[in-house]
Amino acid sequence: MSGPFTARLDVPLGRIDAAGLAQGLRNRPGALVLTAPPGGGRSLIAADPDLTFVGAADDAAPFALLADPLWSAGVVGLASYDMGARPAVGPRGDWPDLMLARYPAMIRIDADGEAAAVGRGRDAAAARRAADAAASWIGSAGAPGSVAAPAPDFSPEAPGPAYEAAVADVVARIAAGELFQANVARAWSGALLSGADPFDAFARLGRRASAYGAFWRMDDRALVSNSPELFLTLDRPTGRVETRPIKGTRPRDPDPARDAALAADLRASAKDRAENLMIVDLMRNDLSRACVPGSVRVDRLFELEAHPTVHHLVSTVTGTLAAGAGPADLMEAAFPPGSITGAPKHQAMKVIAGHEAARGPWCGSLFLMEEDRLTASVLIRTASFERRGRTWRWRTLAGAGIVADSDPAAELAETGAKIAALRQALAGDQGV
Repeated sequence: MSGPFTARLDVPLGRIDAAGLAQGLRNRPGALVLTAPPGGGRSLIAADPDLTFVGAADDAAPFALLADPLWSAGVVGLASYDMGARPAVGPRGDWPDLMLARYPAMIRIDADGEAAAVGRGRDAAAARRAADAAASWIGSAGAPGSVAAPAPDFSPEAPGPAYEAAVADVVARIAAGELFQANVARAWSGALLSGADPFDAFARLGRRASAYGAFWRMDDRALVSNSPELFLTLDRPTGRVETRPIKGTRPRDPDPARDAALAADLRASAKDRAENLMIVDLMRNDLSRACVPGSVRVDRLFELEAHPTVHHLVSTVTGTLAAGAGPADLMEAAFPPGSITGAPKHQAMKVIAGHEAARGPWCGSLFLMEEDRLTASVLIRTASFERRGRTWRWRTLAGAGIVADSDPAAELAETGAKIAALRQALAGDQGV
């Protein structure tokens, strides 16, 4: 096993064909694409990890590996929702708790389109070899757009009325004082055409790709995410922590006037603002477990964000990480994300388990560990894939935050709006 990365080298490459590069690397071990968040973020493309972990986590310290210097930089990880929910509901599902891959070579693409080959290693010579390997990928770029056709099937695992009944049950539990909010999801599953690949679904997202979109292949498992939601960032030099929970949704409309009216309705909705505020309070509490006392604050509340298929209300909570704490402590304090569990979190996870099968990666977190930063998304708008022979089977979910005055039919419609872009990527224009 190689030691920790102690050297890094960034080699400018100029402008490159990012889509073609991703296409060319799609079948390499550990093939990875992370799309850029808004406001000047960086996209990453990588393959060929030199160190991986796929397996069960320690219940007492599920993110303990992140404190090991071996996993301190150039690392992508996936934490399953069910790992975080286990203290409330016990073991469920067969997806690994934690998947980690460390990449000596990456290509970083900045907001202005300029690329750099990033090499990491135990010394300067190893970092140079890794950077040269990344630069050599440019020659293997493929032609973007050559993707397999979608399989025209997008089957719900339970009919719509069953989801409405689950919503009604949660509303009744809230009225009885059992909890304040729970995010209850509806699931779909299916298979790609024989010989097709999860990367095809990622490529079909095209301009509908969201801020924290991702494609990741790990042997016979893969992930395609179109998530718009930031779970956590940690600026490691300063200790600044940020989370941006999403609560409150309206569908987009092609007519500009109707679209503006839907956005205004969301912005003015007392129900959606209350739903958002509950999760803001929950995330303040979670961050306080790892941050300097008194440093956690709400920077922005109920901001409207427009995405390709939906409008969302988004709030921003920040804090300063406590002295001696690190990424592992922060992830353990806040995982699983409050926006996809509910309040109180422990009881909400119990209620969710009563209505859903194991979630697997969905509503877990995909995260990137760099020398100076941790970035973790909430894995909503995400499909997980498992290969069986030549066929990839997929599963995805969409949920809604249920509160005291939730309407079951409206919540069902909300899940359809949320899954629309991923549905089209997986199955074309089939209905939900």
